[in-house]
Amino acid sequence: MSSASRDAVAVTAAAVLTPLADDLDGFTAALLAGRSAVGLADDGPHALPVAALDGFTLAGWADRHLPGEADTAARLRRVAGRAALPARTAACVALRAVRDAALTPEDLADGTALIVAGGNLALAHQAETVLGHDRAPGRLRASYALTHLDADVVGTVSELTGIHGEGWLVGGASAAGALALIQGARTVAAGWAERVLVVAPAAELSPVEAEAFRRTGALAHERFRDEPARMCRPFDRDRQGFVRGEGAAAVVLERPAAARARGARVLAEVAGCGQRLDARRGTEPDAGGQEAAMRAALDAAGLTAGDIDYVNAHGTGSVLGDETEAASLHAVFAGRTTLRVNSTKALTGHCLSAAGLVEAVAAIAQLRAGAVHPNPNLEHPAASLPLAGRTAERRPLRTALSNSFAFGGINASVVLRVPPAQPL
Repeated sequence: MSSASRDAVAVTAAAVLTPLADDLDGFTAALLAGRSAVGLADDGPHALPVAALDGFTLAGWADRHLPGEADTAARLRRVAGRAALPARTAACVALRAVRDAALTPEDLADGTALIVAGGNLALAHQAETVLGHDRAPGRLRASYALTHLDADVVGTVSELTGIHGEGWLVGGASAAGALALIQGARTVAAGWAERVLVVAPAAELSPVEAEAFRRTGALAHERFRDEPARMCRPFDRDRQGFVRGEGAAAVVLERPAAARARGARVLAEVAGCGQRLDARRGTEPDAGGQEAAMRAALDAAGLTAGDIDYVNAHGTGSVLGDETEAASLHAVFAGRTTLRVNSTKALTGHCLSAAGLVEAVAAIAQLRAGAVHPNPNLEHPAASLPLAGRTAERRPLRTALSNSFAFGGINASVVLRVPPAQPL
């Protein structure tokens, strides 16, 4: 949305698939309880912490979400059963979102666009296949020509939902989920599509990428190994790096008037978006670019810093990253004592390219609940910000700003708000 536009976009469904919960109500309850999904990947002395989707299967998900719907469950298995993890998770959240939005096959076939967040999504699948091919070349599946591609997620979701409109992939590393949300909101606001399904699949790393992150010093892996749930510590003095998470999310976006006309429930509204680059390659964050993205989002929403009740910070728990974001937040929100700043990554881990959308759903969940979830690992605050505490706090929340910042100097911010009351 440009600064000249004040058109809000309605969120008429929000679905999640995380280690905390695989439905919105369960996710909300887990967040407010301050429950962490972080554990160690294995029992070895060098195991890395992760909030993993252990035990996730299409059959198990279908049993919970599609009871008595054998045909739909069979179609889910047929379409996504042999796909890589990103496409399987995308299939589940996409199906849940379009069903929760009460979209008909006609709605999906005509007027609905699809935007998928992320790039290089199936790295573990690729690594396993390469190693398997090295051991036994004759056993390579021809389907790998498709399953290694991010575009397979688009095809999987499109076939499963029946979407025939535009379909895009939006990359952007850790900001991809937020960028996809921004592009979805702009697509609806511009009238390019009646509605958009935005999907952020779970992104998987191979051991190579995980080890590379560890060697850069970006990953938490040394302290609190006997209590891994304490390892991700956003804005805490004893933070040591991020903890990887696995999670997927999907939202349905449409014009508020159109949503009302078809009697759809509006969970929240995307009021404004901002995205800025640092004009610099590398991993080091820049407070100026972050501040610019936040101010652009506020301007697009027609709001000031004083109108924001809650900030979902990018807050990875990295030493430099949190320090830089604290500086940019202070520049925008200085003096706001009634504001609350928090990071969901203490509970979910860093969901990589899906993080921005998973955390936007977390912000929507908190707006709807009228409560801020705790940051249970904030034992020694290291930032002069009005940080959320170690227990949940009931607050009158109307507006939230969600940040996502990525390697390569990509900064994205989204303003979300409770939908205004409609006249009877």
